[in-house]
Amino acid sequence: MFTGIIEEVGTIQNISLKGNSGSISIKASKVLENSLVGDSIAVNGVCLTVTSMTNSSFTADVMAETVRRTNLGSLSTGSKVNLERAMAADGRFGGHIVSGHIDGTGTIISLKKEENAVWVYIKASQEIINLIVEKGSITIDGISLTVASVDDSASQFAVSVIPHTGEATTLLSKKAGDMVNLENDIIAKYVQKLLGPKSPSTSNSTQQERDSKLLSWLSQD
Repeated sequence: MFTGIIEEVGTIQNISLKGNSGSISIKASKVLENSLVGDSIAVNGVCLTVTSMTNSSFTADVMAETVRRTNLGSLSTGSKVNLERAMAADGRFGGHIVSGHIDGTGTIISLKKEENAVWVYIKASQEIINLIVEKGSITIDGISLTVASVDDSASQFAVSVIPHTGEATTLLSKKAGDMVNLENDIIAKYVQKLLGPKSPSTSNSTQQERDSKLLSWLSQD
């Protein structure tokens, strides 16, 4: 499990893919401290298992499902990536519950500066948008962020990035058209599963039943 609080920005040393699988080597320092082969490190929000290490880098295997669902396949030597070790049991929970299992990718539409912050607008699939709520949590390339606005009809949402986050991560180095990894709030995914799928043909009475089930579930002790 991760928190979405990025520990450092690493650099891709080598990425070797045959078809849609292979391995990736990353230059790093902070995340190597107290890490061992077999440990988990989130790379742009993707939970990867360390298969080998040196004093200045680590290597992890990447399977086809990971390449299909994430932006790792678009990286190349020299690309910068956000890194976070798995959460320590005695650590502070500074972000939100992040599993490191990416739901899909989004595309940056624009970045707009507002005083000391930068608004980042992202377009995503409707399946991802359906699980995003204003002031809820979203993980973008491994970064725990608060949703500032969401537009269901346009299949897009926005986050407002403070200076520290901009300096400590790769997000503000992105440009319009770049792909980012997205992980929905895991609580939202469990609630959706509990209530069952919502279809466009859902009647008002069926929707009321869904809402009633949700309220009943949330009110349980």
